[in-house]
Amino acid sequence: MAPRTRLFARLMRLVEKGIEEVEDLPAHRAKRVRLQRSAVGQRIFGRVHAHATQQEITIGSGSRALVHRPTGVAGPLPCVVNFHGGGWVQGNPEQSGWLASGVAVGARAVVISPSYRLAPDAPFPAGVEDCWDALTWVVDHADELGVDPSRISLMGDSAGGNLAAVMTLLARDAGGPEIRSQVLVYPGVEMYDRWPSEDRNAEAPVLTSRNMRAYVRLYLDAQHGTEDFRASPIRAASHAGLPKAFILTAEHDPLLDNGSRYRDALVEAGVPVRYVEYEGAIHGFLSLPGVVPVARRALDDIVDFLRATA
Repeated sequence: MAPRTRLFARLMRLVEKGIEEVEDLPAHRAKRVRLQRSAVGQRIFGRVHAHATQQEITIGSGSRALVHRPTGVAGPLPCVVNFHGGGWVQGNPEQSGWLASGVAVGARAVVISPSYRLAPDAPFPAGVEDCWDALTWVVDHADELGVDPSRISLMGDSAGGNLAAVMTLLARDAGGPEIRSQVLVYPGVEMYDRWPSEDRNAEAPVLTSRNMRAYVRLYLDAQHGTEDFRASPIRAASHAGLPKAFILTAEHDPLLDNGSRYRDALVEAGVPVRYVEYEGAIHGFLSLPGVVPVARRALDDIVDFLRATA
């Protein structure tokens, strides 16, 4: 682990409560937004790429989304629909700005990052429904967005990786929209089973085992215990016929085995998968380029994958 990553981890332990200890969730979310917008936050979370534009739009039934485009590139372009992380409880499209704009420039694509309703105010499956509405809205409005509706890829990190995986399953089962590829960044694909990486990294920076379990309870609420694949995509009856996948995991992450076991499930079903475990990385590292150096290599890897598949 890089020295700056270790320092960041120590500071996080001093100043940040685990989600299981948070009593005022709206205030907790607002605090995170203030940090994102601060000068220090921009050094930690990164800035929008200098050669990308950022536009806020309203999609579907009124959800907010950020659109990142490479400057000076004519369309229609491939489109990446990107779902943000945050344990289905917090987070926003802005936290993906560094990643989304970097992908837009590197892959010469339009990256659309929608918001979705958050638990516990809107528990499962509200977030799933919102993401599906966003995906279908993007395809239906491809012309006005300047994107090619036959070249749609999905991307998401952590809870967003869960949602991206679920969207590919729903799209396959519905007979469309056609998804060219999926990028799953340290995805959570299983709600209940405890795998070795969770024990090995139970007190890891950013995400602990206790955090994981609290997020699941908040997200599923009264449906805790459901085996619905829309909650746990690894529990789908079949993973055959899904689009090519790139799964990224972090060495110091309790969710590491979620990614590696989903890789195994896809490969067993005949789905082409690229898989990389990033040494020295922590959960959330692609939202933390200022403190996790390997984030820049991971961004390059995503761009290479999308260039070849999108």
